[in-house]
Amino acid sequence: MNNTLIGLSFLLVSTVFAQTKTVAQPTNNAYNTKTIEVFATAQNTNIQISKLPNLSFSKLLQPVESQVYVFVNPNKQFQQFVGIGGAITDASAEVFAKMGATQQQDFLNAYFDKNKGIGYSIIRTNINSCDFSSDMYTYVTEGDKQLSSFSVLHDEKYKIPLIKRAISTASGKVSVFASPWSPPAFMKSNNNMLQGGQLLPEYYQAWANYYVKFINSYQKLGVPVWGITIQNEPMARQKWESCIYTAQQERDFLKNYLGPTFAKAGLSSKKIIIWDHNRDLIAHRANTVLSDKNAAKYVWGIGFHWYESWSGSNEMYNNIERVKELYPNKNLIFTEGCAESFKPGKYHTWANGERYGKSMINDFNNGTVGWTDWNILLDEKGGPNHVGNFCFAPVHFDTKTSDLIFTPSYYYIGHFSKFIDKDARRISSVASRSQLLTTSFLNANGKIVTIVMNETDNGINYELCVGEYATKISILPHAIQTIIF
Repeated sequence: MNNTLIGLSFLLVSTVFAQTKTVAQPTNNAYNTKTIEVFATAQNTNIQISKLPNLSFSKLLQPVESQVYVFVNPNKQFQQFVGIGGAITDASAEVFAKMGATQQQDFLNAYFDKNKGIGYSIIRTNINSCDFSSDMYTYVTEGDKQLSSFSVLHDEKYKIPLIKRAISTASGKVSVFASPWSPPAFMKSNNNMLQGGQLLPEYYQAWANYYVKFINSYQKLGVPVWGITIQNEPMARQKWESCIYTAQQERDFLKNYLGPTFAKAGLSSKKIIIWDHNRDLIAHRANTVLSDKNAAKYVWGIGFHWYESWSGSNEMYNNIERVKELYPNKNLIFTEGCAESFKPGKYHTWANGERYGKSMINDFNNGTVGWTDWNILLDEKGGPNHVGNFCFAPVHFDTKTSDLIFTPSYYYIGHFSKFIDKDARRISSVASRSQLLTTSFLNANGKIVTIVMNETDNGINYELCVGEYATKISILPHAIQTIIF
């Protein structure tokens, strides 16, 4: 069986949930009559978001210490779910253009159709070029402070057509946000889009106007823009496009220029996300910007990445919880993460998928409302990338063999994105042993979605408990399950 068929084999198995405006309140005494659906993905098997035999609840006996349990309490509700998705960069769009028509539609269905695929509902894209572009570019000619030459014609060849097809495949139920990696070189202290540098104060207003022109241009071409982040990774001096903002600089640019400019342009409904960098320094950025009420009023949320740990083992998950405690009325959204240091042919490295599952469970449990992967598609080299920063994606297309390759990361993400509906509420979900990770959501139609993940080398028997009822479940080694009831 070729990689395309393997990757899409599970797509015929799906559960369609109706959407309503209010969240139904399940009652504990009803669970003994309910059918439990289980979908699983496991290492060294052909199980890939595959439906397992249905289960049912029975009366819960008193839990004992020798057993493993997952306790779900739908009466304890937390943040409202916004969505899950990934980035359509220049690289993703250029690789997509090399596929045949049938493969293109299979790919779109796999990501953006909730029935046939995993139902992405968020798209991130880049303003000006980023490392995952084939070349450096901006939307204005060099030195044009008035932005009279502004044009997104560059994006009309590959990126915008793919974004529009993705939105169509998702029946319009997608939120698009955009991030700049660097202003044009002439606006920066180092006169270079690469290697950091800072936005010169005399260009603050011109740069604020730039966002407005970008949003209006994209929307005129049929791409509604839900929001923006102010700057991708504002504390990173990279060999690719980058720009440094101190916390005070980001605060003042937002307060005195970007926020008022959006308001004047009639774009106050667009979501503005600060930080857009790693979990390690997030509290300082949040404190500096959100302690200023004149800046905070423009902020919808705080974005973050996972690159504070290159090994994937020491992510600062608790920092997200601490920021949520500090600013409970602001939203937390994961804006980028990927498996770095691409190795040719190592598409099916299971640890990559597990890193996604572990991060998503912890981030959601700590208050995150949305989760955005990096490139949705790359080629067999982990690119294209104009500075050699090659990475993994959940899906790769081998331009030499025309194979469409679905990696473990794709399936791990799908255990969340396929089954959790927009506007669901996270509910309490607690494992009795550290071998299992879990999170749960209550969809608007009353269905509960519980994700359970086992990173260990051993299968685990556990009981899923809700109120006075429980069911016995087995999870394979290095596996993830989505349980729906």
